[in-house]
Amino acid sequence: MSRTAKIDRQTAETKIRLELNLDGTGASTIATGVGFFDHMLTLFARHGAFDLTVEAQGDLHVDQHHTVEDVGICLGQAIKIALGDKAGIRRYGHFTLPMEETLVTTALDLSGRYYLVLNAPIPAPKIGDFDSELVEDFWQAVAANALMNLHVVLHYGRNSHHISEGIFKCAARALRMAVEHDPRMPGVPSTKGTLTG
Repeated sequence: MSRTAKIDRQTAETKIRLELNLDGTGASTIATGVGFFDHMLTLFARHGAFDLTVEAQGDLHVDQHHTVEDVGICLGQAIKIALGDKAGIRRYGHFTLPMEETLVTTALDLSGRYYLVLNAPIPAPKIGDFDSELVEDFWQAVAANALMNLHVVLHYGRNSHHISEGIFKCAARALRMAVEHDPRMPGVPSTKGTLTG
């Protein structure tokens, strides 16, 4: 079965089209109007081996917040749709990733329940023209709409670009593990019999 999703979302603040294939090769076409964010989403697709297309038009004359958060909402919704009833997946994923002087660990559970713990302070308020606090806002939107537990820990790091990049790469690798097929568990990996929330 194809594990794909297409999301079209339009509000007074943003217009977004997003396509996701969980069983892709890491191909991506990203255009959000926010250069650093495009870079992070490209890394996410490549390290997750997800095919990802994102076209976003947002009110960037205000700031980047609505665009980044709304893309997070769409990505979370796409993950949830693409996973279906979650039968046969590993459900849990974790990864520890070095990025030069930075070390990040991510652990997640595709539990059907939302929770985010992001213990990863980014020292600089801006990375280029990108607001660093939007990293957390993005992952909160993803986790809330994918209905996952997501924990991110920055063990140490100095460079804000490296920290952000480490978070995106590490989350991608953990999600890649969680959505993989588990040949030893063909059904839904829960004693409740459901992971749909």
